[in-house]
Amino acid sequence: MPTTANQTGAAGADDPQQDLTDGFHLMIDALKLNGLTTIYGVPGIPITDFGRMAQAAGIRVLSFRHEQSAGYAASIAGFLTRKPGVCLTVSAPGFLNGLTALAHATTNCFPMILISGSSEREIVDLQQGDYEEMDQLAIAKPLCKAAFRVLHAQDIGIGLARAIRAAVSGRPGGVYLDLPAKLFGQVMNAKAGRKSLVKVVDAAPAQLPAPEAVKRALDVLKAAKKPLIILGKGAAYAQADDAIRALVETSGAPFLPMSMAKGLLPDTHPQCAGAARSLVLKEADVVMLVGARLNWLLSHGKGKTWGDTPKQFIQIDIEPREMDSNVGIVAPVVGDIGSCAAALVAGMGGHWPAAPADWVKTVASKRDDNVAKMAPRLMNNNAPMDYHGALGVLRSIVKERPDAILVNEGANTLDLARGVIDMHRPRKRIDVGTWGVMGIGMGYAIAAAVETGKPVLAVEGDSAFGFSGMEVETICRYRLPVCIVIFNNDGIYRGTDVNPAGGDAATTVFVKGARYDRMMEAFGGVGVHVTTPDELKRAVNAAMDSGQPTLINAVIDPAAGSESGRIGNLNPQSVLKKK
Repeated sequence: MPTTANQTGAAGADDPQQDLTDGFHLMIDALKLNGLTTIYGVPGIPITDFGRMAQAAGIRVLSFRHEQSAGYAASIAGFLTRKPGVCLTVSAPGFLNGLTALAHATTNCFPMILISGSSEREIVDLQQGDYEEMDQLAIAKPLCKAAFRVLHAQDIGIGLARAIRAAVSGRPGGVYLDLPAKLFGQVMNAKAGRKSLVKVVDAAPAQLPAPEAVKRALDVLKAAKKPLIILGKGAAYAQADDAIRALVETSGAPFLPMSMAKGLLPDTHPQCAGAARSLVLKEADVVMLVGARLNWLLSHGKGKTWGDTPKQFIQIDIEPREMDSNVGIVAPVVGDIGSCAAALVAGMGGHWPAAPADWVKTVASKRDDNVAKMAPRLMNNNAPMDYHGALGVLRSIVKERPDAILVNEGANTLDLARGVIDMHRPRKRIDVGTWGVMGIGMGYAIAAAVETGKPVLAVEGDSAFGFSGMEVETICRYRLPVCIVIFNNDGIYRGTDVNPAGGDAATTVFVKGARYDRMMEAFGGVGVHVTTPDELKRAVNAAMDSGQPTLINAVIDPAAGSESGRIGNLNPQSVLKKK
């Protein structure tokens, strides 16, 4: 039964015809009807009472210290659950803070709904200067998959239904839902209100690939002398793990997982080419993309990264417009990842030829050589630590705790960790994604703990942590099993830069010897300061065993690190010489 507003009317409270409901309760009931029972947000005018009422009605409402972090939490909740993550913000400034996360969700194809209170249309349209006045719908439209405004209480059910379907159908993405302040207080008959609600049925229906497209892709793959399969985060999102594994293993081809696809098959799988990335990208002649896009993360499918070997690309994606976005796709397979993978496996039958043995052997040899070369660097116990010694410890801990969720952001901290730390199960690694945006860490960690119930290990660069560091209070307030490790090298990239003009510190340098661990202690969590890999190992294991909110300040050599990690080449260089 829906929650109703106070009963009024001459017929008295016993007359069911006089039962009333309002916009607050209709929105709550619509969310619950569709299984959206967690909200991430920041309270304030005009949505403070809505948050209180939602919480009283059994919805879990988690209040953050900044809307951007709440939005990032909602976005990754969508990735992990395949249901829209819900972020709730106040109007204007709060909406704008959440908008970055909404655009991030859309770019990364995560289903998310940003719900914001707003000023009344008649005041906004005449620009009469309302409290936090802003045409939020117009601003949101270019940055999300769809945007809707609900003006009448009887349309709340339809408005939310449209938002849900837009967020999860086809290629998922972010949706904006604008709720003007007066909507919440609108009153209507409770029975009519119940009838106006919509339970969304089959919001993301399967999209089967065309049989001829499947045959074409298999013909190209079968003729390959050096096949390669690239798994993207779209493959991880699909939760079609068995079908994807069958596709990879039946093909016999080496596979390369993008960072958030790591663990779909274990990084220790004999076909995994993660440690031979440069080789396989340069020498493969047929490349099958499964939920991966040929964007900047794959050098747009061309250039030196891809070498001189002519390539033929097979691409599996639910969005037909993704095909030919950077290079020609000779075998496009359009449909949802699960259906496409299953159709390809069925088409392979029981007699699919083995991948060329010489190619498989070459890749395995290169992978094994690179792993062997890296091994000694991961076993050092230097003080202060370098990145490899610290990451070697975390690699072993993740191997021992494969169900834990790894959150990762930074420059060097991100780039080196995704190469060093093996993942063993799907959707256990979440990071900055397509935009490479900093600040996702604490929001992701909170949502991962809430949505999965699993312990979370957040590995942060000291710069990246600064974007959302106050959310450690949120972690402590909700007593979440999150262990944060900050790789603290006193700056962005490294802490040894000097301002050549004197005076102010260099633009990339932070306070020397900062004690981030004491921030956690201030809010009742556990803070630990470590200077060696051995100390780091003991501290992380203790935190993961206890389940207590913990922040470990891991001191890294200030000279360690390089400009922008592995993508320093994206910084333009001055052609002028200093006089």
